[in-house]
Amino acid sequence: MANPRQNNLGGGFIEFLVTGQARPAVSSYAAPYQAPARQTPAAMPAYTTGSVATPALPDEQYQPVPRGPVAAPVAPAPMPAMNGFDPRYERQVVDYPSPHRPGTVVIDTPNRFLYLVQEGGKAMRYGIGVGRPGFEWAGVKSITRKAEWPNWTPPPEMLKRRPDLPRFMAGGADNPLGARALYLGSSLYRIHGTNEPSTIGQAVSSGCIRLRNEDVSDLYERVRVGTRVVVI
Repeated sequence: MANPRQNNLGGGFIEFLVTGQARPAVSSYAAPYQAPARQTPAAMPAYTTGSVATPALPDEQYQPVPRGPVAAPVAPAPMPAMNGFDPRYERQVVDYPSPHRPGTVVIDTPNRFLYLVQEGGKAMRYGIGVGRPGFEWAGVKSITRKAEWPNWTPPPEMLKRRPDLPRFMAGGADNPLGARALYLGSSLYRIHGTNEPSTIGQAVSSGCIRLRNEDVSDLYERVRVGTRVVVI
């Protein structure tokens, strides 16, 4: 059995037998950690702008840049007309107390608006073009027919005034009746679209009531044959 003390001699005992000198003992004690001395920070270095060095200044020497008076907000410019269409005549729901029952169409010729009366004192309002001087009319009619992209056959009275007009024009984007037509009674008058949206709000027709194509299409879906139409 090996002597435990000999096991503790390790390589130093062998070295003593060979050289006659023992390896100096290594202490397992370590000196306590000492933090390095704190150094005073050097002065703030200069910074450069381009190729010219500029000395850095302490914070208290910086001065805020004075600001001028704040400009008053500028009111937005009026919305420009789109394709010549006046935005005052945009389709919208408005307050409209009326003696007419919901579903009635009321055409306000002097103010260039068509109202579709709704419940609760409201109405859907559309901008319209109306008959030019000498072609205005008033009365009560009903919608007797509805047509999508209607054909146009100018009546003899119109051809007499305008012999240059075609005798027939198929429905389409170039047709002056536009996308939809609502025929009023047995008269020649219609509520119809137009390929000239800039004429909405004006008195230019031969008595018909015109709306933008998107507006007459909206109205077309809301009314039916037999709807009462009051023109004032």
